[in-house]
Amino acid sequence: MESQDRAFHRLRRARESGEFSSPRRHSRPRMPSTSGYMVAASATAGTLFFLLWWMLQGEENPWVPAGLAASVVMLVAVAAREAVIRRAWTRHILEQDKFARRESRTGRQSSRGIGSTSLQSATLRALQKQSAEVDANDSLPEAHREIYQLCTDYLASTDEALRAPEITVENRLALRAAQERARNLQRHHLLTWARDSARSLTREAQQRVRLHEKIEIANRALDCIDNALLTYPDEQELNQSAWAVREFITSSRVAHWVELGERAAFKGHYRRAIDCYRDALFYLMRDGSDHAREAAAERISREIELLRARIATQKAVGTSETGNSKRP
Repeated sequence: MESQDRAFHRLRRARESGEFSSPRRHSRPRMPSTSGYMVAASATAGTLFFLLWWMLQGEENPWVPAGLAASVVMLVAVAAREAVIRRAWTRHILEQDKFARRESRTGRQSSRGIGSTSLQSATLRALQKQSAEVDANDSLPEAHREIYQLCTDYLASTDEALRAPEITVENRLALRAAQERARNLQRHHLLTWARDSARSLTREAQQRVRLHEKIEIANRALDCIDNALLTYPDEQELNQSAWAVREFITSSRVAHWVELGERAAFKGHYRRAIDCYRDALFYLMRDGSDHAREAAAERISREIELLRARIATQKAVGTSETGNSKRP
């Protein structure tokens, strides 16, 4: 964090002294007031403390749970503030680096080239630190998606810096090594986002009762995987995850139509049951066949044959009864 602060202070002093002078000033985004934020958090914690204390007057030592709840609120507020500031700094470094590269085209290449390289190094360190925190805290999938996007922005900025003619060979080699590390981070977080998003959505789909809700949520999981496959089409883990989600969709459809067929057969609607079983066979064999699907298809086909036999028996019994009723 100190290296990031030094990079920001150096950039600010350079801009104020005219090193990055330009007719179009690049405005620095204002950060929310820390004091105001902490005052609001303290007020919230205090309100919660006294509210719980008043509600727990009948309990022994009511100030203990009230104090614990207020402390938790303060800890969460401080942690959230730190995370927001760190992400804001990372984005701010990327924006300032883009500004420095635009200024490099106006004439002062040497001094601005050194500043740009320093900013790139500070940005990469910030990305690595934030990546480690996201991995350690078992963050939500969207946190990994955000790190992936920051890596994408970083790679775009370094590609532009490498095209500058005034960059030295040493700085060029350093930037290429930094790009390789950023690409590894980018790959890791995109794969993690796709995997965790697909798992979460698949679990949610399994808990739904209606078929269309299951299919809709499972297709959202498949979209996450397909988006990652556009970047890494040969990734084995992604292809396996996509296959698992498609199998879930197929099994859900087959189970739905088999259940409808069983209900119709139980009620004596044999023709309707046969139609339901045929729909189940269609979804079962549409995307290919393997040993498990062939075994399931064989069981469904036996059910269809049994239902046809029952229909034939009903017709025979009905014909026999009709013939007997016509005899004198």
